[in-house]
Amino acid sequence: MSEQKLAVGDKVKVVALPKYLKTAEPMPMLRPADIIPVGEEGVVIDRRPGGYWGVRFAQGAFLMESQYLELV
Repeated sequence: MSEQKLAVGDKVKVVALPKYLKTAEPMPMLRPADIIPVGEEGVVIDRRPGGYWGVRFAQGAFLMESQYLELV
């Protein structure tokens, strides 16, 4: 996704999954990646330190790196 730039409010879809997902809560927790299927669409809600984006999906909000996301 090096040529695509994400911004808050963008609609994105998952193109690959990391081993674990980190929840976008004040105290993040690791969850199994199979909570969200590849192809699931969500909305970028914020930018986080360490190269993470907060993304709201139907199953909740998670922190994901841009390499796992693609603009819709």
